[in-house]
Amino acid sequence: MRHFTKLAIAGTLAAVTGGAAVAQELFLPNLSYRTGPFASTGTPIMNGQRDYMIMLNERDGGIGGIPVNFEECETGYSTEKGVECYERQKANALVTQPWSTGITLQVLPKTNVDQIPILAPGYGFSPMSDGRTFQWAFNPPASYWDGAYMIMDHIADGDMSNLDGKKIAFLHLDHPYGKEPLPVLEKLAAEHGFELLPIPVGLAEMQNQAAQWLQIRRERPDFVVMWGWGAMNAGAITEAVKTRYPMDQFVGVWWASHSDDLQLVGEEGTGYRAISWSMPQNDAPVMDDIQQYVVDPGESLASEEERSEVFYQRGLVISMMLAEGVRTAQEMHGVAEITPAQLRDGLANLDITEERLEELGMTGMVPPFSTNCANHTGHSGAWMLQWDGEEFVQASDLLEADRSVINPLQEEKAAEYAEANAPWPVDESCNPS
Repeated sequence: MRHFTKLAIAGTLAAVTGGAAVAQELFLPNLSYRTGPFASTGTPIMNGQRDYMIMLNERDGGIGGIPVNFEECETGYSTEKGVECYERQKANALVTQPWSTGITLQVLPKTNVDQIPILAPGYGFSPMSDGRTFQWAFNPPASYWDGAYMIMDHIADGDMSNLDGKKIAFLHLDHPYGKEPLPVLEKLAAEHGFELLPIPVGLAEMQNQAAQWLQIRRERPDFVVMWGWGAMNAGAITEAVKTRYPMDQFVGVWWASHSDDLQLVGEEGTGYRAISWSMPQNDAPVMDDIQQYVVDPGESLASEEERSEVFYQRGLVISMMLAEGVRTAQEMHGVAEITPAQLRDGLANLDITEERLEELGMTGMVPPFSTNCANHTGHSGAWMLQWDGEEFVQASDLLEADRSVINPLQEEKAAEYAEANAPWPVDESCNPS
């Protein structure tokens, strides 16, 4: 079925292009960070992204018969370097993948001028969900605000009133990324009567969080919610074990679900949880194709162990989203050689159904979701993963955020952004949904 679909698409594109010359490549660059304090978490995701694109090139000749150029530009997670990479690549790029909330916020104002879509899966500025205001930005399949709500709902056992009188420590990187969920958490605290205790971790403190965990010991919170990345996560997990904080009361965002961080403490980390919109499926057909077309020829940079873990397979899912955006754009516009504006249309019309995931050989690796002109995220929901002493395992059914709570805040913050950056175009023809 997967190969039939591939051939059908190729045939359709050949028919509509009338045999016209096709592009030599689709330039889909990535702002990577394989160096610096975030390399340990960035590298496996970049490896997964890269391997998926190599697989498409080797198995299918690219997307719609056009090879993909998946060039990386190393940022080291530096906002300044990220902007330099963006400027260097934008002349030919169909997309930008900033890979940092800080870089995303710097590039976001440029999108209306440069007209190159931002693809920031599961990260960036949460109000980018509002496609009427942020016409060139996409953050599928779930936003940080979705994640914050789902974490709180899960630890409340599905009833936010259970949090009344509780104390929630919010251990976060002192960076735009770490502060991103605060509007939702503050709103929930005010509405449901729990105390929110923000505890920032500076970039220089990531590997030495003694002061933060001393505060946690002193405050004795009912839960610690972690919004960490890179070396911060490993440092926090190690300190939690050292201070004997109950690991089943320690919950992280999806960027805090890296197996290597938990392997540092092994069985002592048992009970730690992290929300995740991706799920490893080692027996998925796509993994066989990765083995055949990428690993066996010696093209993969990932070890066998890494390929079985959350972050590598999340990288596969992320590149699938981009590839599906390209494929959708090709079909919508009847051309194989698409423009950035046409890719924007593709990303705004993603339809990742159960049936499509089966065709892609990725059933169970991400929840189904769809986007439209007003909804640039899809809000897929996510699962809670839990460390069992050796690996992450599924610990919940699919969780979903309450849009009635988040949408008003999203609209408010999107309007504030547009006003602060006026004149800012808003697509009034797009009906919110």
